Amino acid sequence: MSRMLRHAAGGLTAAALIAAVVPAATASSTPSPAATTASGAAAAPASAFHRTATFPVYRNVSGDVSPAAETVAEISDVSADGKTLVYTDALGKRIGFVDISNPSDPQPDGTLSLAQLGDVDDQPTSVAVVGPYVLVVVDTSASFTDPSGRLDVVRLSNGKRIRSIDLEGQPDSIAVNADESVAAIAIENQRDEEATPPGGDEGDLPQLPAGFVQVLDLNGGPADWTTERVELVNPDGTALPEMVAAGATAPTDPEPEYVSINSRDELAVTLQENNAVALIDLDTRELTKVFSAGSVTVEGVDAKKDGAIRPTDTITDVPREPDAIGWVDDDHLATANEGDWRGGSRGWTIFDTDGDVVWDAGSTFERTAIRHGLANEDRAAKKGAEPEGLAIATFDGTPYAFVGSERSNFVAVYDVSDPTKPVQKQVLPTTNGPEGLLPVPGRDLLAVSSETDVASVAVRASVSLFRLGKGAPQFPSIVSTEAAGAPIGWTALGALSADPADANRLWTASDAALKSASLYSVDVSKTPAQITRAIPVTEAGAPAALDVEGLFARPQGGFWLASEGATGPQNALVRTDAAGAVQQRVALPTDVSAHVGKWGLEGVTATNDKAGEHVWVALQRPLWTDPASTDGTVDGDDVARIGRYDVADASWHWYAYPLSSPRRGGVDWVGLSEVSAVDGDTLAVIERDKLNGPDARIKRVYTVDIPAKESASGLTPLEKRLAHDVLPDLRATKGWTQEKLEGLTIGRNGQVYAVTDNDGLKDATGETVFLRLGAASKVFARELATRTSLSVSASSAPYGSVVRATVTVAGGTGVSLDGRVTLRDGNAVVGSAAVTSGTARIDVRGLRPGTHRLVATYAGGTLSAPSTSGVVTVAVRKSTTSAHLAVGRTVVKPGKRLAVTVRLGGVRQGAGFVRIVDGRRTVKTITVRGATVRTTIRLRGTGKHHLRAVYAGSTIDGAATSKAVTVRVRR
Repeated sequence: MSRMLRHAAGGLTAAALIAAVVPAATASSTPSPAATTASGAAAAPASAFHRTATFPVYRNVSGDVSPAAETVAEISDVSADGKTLVYTDALGKRIGFVDISNPSDPQPDGTLSLAQLGDVDDQPTSVAVVGPYVLVVVDTSASFTDPSGRLDVVRLSNGKRIRSIDLEGQPDSIAVNADESVAAIAIENQRDEEATPPGGDEGDLPQLPAGFVQVLDLNGGPADWTTERVELVNPDGTALPEMVAAGATAPTDPEPEYVSINSRDELAVTLQENNAVALIDLDTRELTKVFSAGSVTVEGVDAKKDGAIRPTDTITDVPREPDAIGWVDDDHLATANEGDWRGGSRGWTIFDTDGDVVWDAGSTFERTAIRHGLANEDRAAKKGAEPEGLAIATFDGTPYAFVGSERSNFVAVYDVSDPTKPVQKQVLPTTNGPEGLLPVPGRDLLAVSSETDVASVAVRASVSLFRLGKGAPQFPSIVSTEAAGAPIGWTALGALSADPADANRLWTASDAALKSASLYSVDVSKTPAQITRAIPVTEAGAPAALDVEGLFARPQGGFWLASEGATGPQNALVRTDAAGAVQQRVALPTDVSAHVGKWGLEGVTATNDKAGEHVWVALQRPLWTDPASTDGTVDGDDVARIGRYDVADASWHWYAYPLSSPRRGGVDWVGLSEVSAVDGDTLAVIERDKLNGPDARIKRVYTVDIPAKESASGLTPLEKRLAHDVLPDLRATKGWTQEKLEGLTIGRNGQVYAVTDNDGLKDATGETVFLRLGAASKVFARELATRTSLSVSASSAPYGSVVRATVTVAGGTGVSLDGRVTLRDGNAVVGSAAVTSGTARIDVRGLRPGTHRLVATYAGGTLSAPSTSGVVTVAVRKSTTSAHLAVGRTVVKPGKRLAVTVRLGGVRQGAGFVRIVDGRRTVKTITVRGATVRTTIRLRGTGKHHLRAVYAGSTIDGAATSKAVTVRVRR
């Protein structure tokens, strides 16, 4: 509606992207989304819509309105410069303004109460911006049988009403054409779902008066604007032949819903309850065509509310009953087939202007919800994902269709360059009940406004902003692949565990949001992470109804599960085999379970040592004196218990964990939601509050060291240390900050992972945030600290010697000492080696003469932090050399040439100079190019000459002087 549908008109250039495409579908086919990976997950686009902000609209209400009062954002439009967003708030009986100049930081810009313009019961149904004016469509109906409405023209700059125009009926949506010369308003005159017409059932049609379309001529100023009705029934109230021919359900009661205008000023109107679409020529104000939206048989959906997400059902011959509509181009229309009283095909459709289906989503829209963990099981037997909103717009030459799921809280994005082969490109998460989809192509923005607001459970309506840009989007962070031709159904992931054998696999589980427990294998080598397998938990051969809040994959095989109960005694540790079959149940001790209410077991992990297997559990809240009242506590108001179950002797041991204090006011509490072993005597826990959205405050990972000695009181106190504040990671998604941070583990690859529980979309947005928090050696740097020491075989050695460096790495109990050590001489790497049992040995060769400062650096391992040794000094001496002088003869005449040979021993570099000296006089200097030097000299003075060879040495070779050789010179 409004500008979001106006952008459907004109200028749509076919710019096909390089991607697989969805084949054209008949009404009964079930095509799969294209642009997907082999596993079925959506392939990351080169450019994508990135969420920039989520603006809660309660921030926009005036000071005299309680922030807890219901307030929503339904339909929106934007100013010509794209910087001021205007939205309708039917619950609050107002319109709101948001400054979106900075899409990363939208600011409240105030509201305008309709009580100031008319009556406190007036409700805005739609809005459009035309130049400097806001056109506010208002429902003023006294009753269903006495419908009325008006159009208020409000100045955008100051909120002052310029004019009010009687619409002669109850309005729904408005659309404005491209040049802003004409607007069309659907006057629905909607039915009363509790009324029973003669000969019908409750909620049936017809229920008069009949609806129509009001056309508003926008030429001139607001004072000059005029309206003209386009009737959808004959003057006497009988059905038009076009309506009858189209097979309208109740042709005398058309009930127009959504409107959209193309570049030829053709108006398309959905007649939702009549399962039809009408086309009107706005130039002539004539009805040109009515066609049926048709019925469809869709296979592969989840049509049973049975506590399971299984897309194996078929809905047969279901009327589409479209809600929103948009022009893909001047010859094709798209409808979101929400359904109303008799239908809803759980998808969307593209028609040509003859009314023929050129493409239908089949089951793919609902399967998109399932794959992304957004399937709303509570709506399975009704209309499933319930596509309601739809908008078409062109960004960077590519036409996109945006289709909103009212009940699964997402917007699917499709490339519709070829209207017969839409390509799904992306899924955008929203807050609850996305109603208005507003593309702002001039700023590369998409705004999504949501209509669900329940302050008591912190589900608040918002405006979500997305911007088209480069790079892979953050959402989804986890998806499922297909099994047996259908996406694996999943939701409410409240536990995480590393796989003991596979570094790239984790395990997670669904909680009581699903009737029967399932364990899921997660491949973290891919982004997004992929759920590749589901293992049903069974007991005595039947599906097990467990509330799995904790999960640990045992090195011995199988799993430990922490199952939370509705009462204390129903809490249990459950051990299964690798196939998920229950092998053992371990109840909490009665003196503990008697004081546990509905907040029980929330996590499980295990450690193994010489004494056997130790299973650790976390209780979410304090032990209550009386679980029914939660007024008094056993251990203290801010104390939660961590328990250790020793398998060998079936004994329980308890530790007191100090909780942070909740926010005052009674709406908040703080508790534990996960426990995971860091090493043999260190546990990591998730501590979180009950708050979400902007109010969220405590989403943290703490660590505790388990004392070697237990307290004589039976409850050993623990001291906690903050390891990682997860709140910034959750806020970084730019979405609604999730409440239930509930899963944490360290993978065998040494990475730390966390996940939020989407509560199966009950009192939650449904978005699952799978977090990669970084290397355990960094997240738990203190707990996994190591000490590296270095020793050498000799602190002084001649050049050419091999110096053995021994590096020892030590850590706390259970710290894994794998990885590599690097040895450096200053900045130069002189060797590296793997660490084995805490030791690495490196033979260092080629140290040049001089003083060397050696340092060993341990890079860290899977579960160990990096560390560096102190400096160890090694002095390397030059190599020991020798010189030997030989002459050709020992008697020569004066001035005659005398052959001289110098042989150098022990030289390595073979460079430098050799001097032949006669006493103290240098006879000749020769450059050394090897171990042997040959030359000739001349001796002139008669008598004895005592000759020696003096080698000056090199950078690595020491100096040497030969023994004297006597030569007689005589005439």
